[in-house]
Amino acid sequence: MGLPMDDIHTPTVPSGPASSHTTRSTNKDDGKTLLDLIADKSNLEEELKALSGVLDSHGVTMDTSLTTFDGYPRDDLDVAQIRTIRARIIRLRNDYKGLLSKIEDALHAHHAQARNIAITQPHASSPASSSAGGGQVSGASTLEAPFARVNGVVAGSPAEAAGLRLGDKICRFGDIDWVNHEKLSKVAEAVQRNEGVIHTPSKAGAFAADGDLGKQRSIVVKIQRNNTASSSPERLQLSLIPRGGWGGRGLLGCHLLPL
Repeated sequence: MGLPMDDIHTPTVPSGPASSHTTRSTNKDDGKTLLDLIADKSNLEEELKALSGVLDSHGVTMDTSLTTFDGYPRDDLDVAQIRTIRARIIRLRNDYKGLLSKIEDALHAHHAQARNIAITQPHASSPASSSAGGGQVSGASTLEAPFARVNGVVAGSPAEAAGLRLGDKICRFGDIDWVNHEKLSKVAEAVQRNEGVIHTPSKAGAFAADGDLGKQRSIVVKIQRNNTASSSPERLQLSLIPRGGWGGRGLLGCHLLPL
């Protein structure tokens, strides 16, 4: 029958910033760039998601009791594996908190650097005036890293009208950049918030008056495009208006892949 184990659901590895794993991780993170830290954050999120999926497959959570009412290990669960996974999740969560703190510090340094550049080199951060389809941004900024690639553009779509092309890399989408796009979920939210309105016939067959139409909301999109005439990529600023009713699926008519 076994011995009662009232605390079997409690992980046996140390947790918190004092754990040896966390200390090693903190030392190893010293000197990493902001991009490196963001990549580490994504890797941690992926591992935590995978481990949570394993718990789900067992039908348990982090709080599910692993003992019977009288204190014996449950024989319907792989208790050893669940305890190991829980311990790993707790350790990764602690690492995740420490990593977020490092990212916050790096972001402060990032914005401070941007302000210094704007003060000492104002021409480097001022974009050139753009045409209706988009214009080239003077002084390519090293502070805006691409986070998505255009994998397809449909003819006649809002994306094509804005000037997006296959292979373009998105560096900024409105107020969304490589730091906060959250696997492009924030891009989708921005598209929904800024959906434009096009003229549609009323029931009588006439078009609605301008006063009855919603305002078209454009999104400033900064991209990086390979330049065949130069080894360095070209940076452009486009104006994109998401809208339905253009003759295809979605509000943009393009497909983005995270980098």
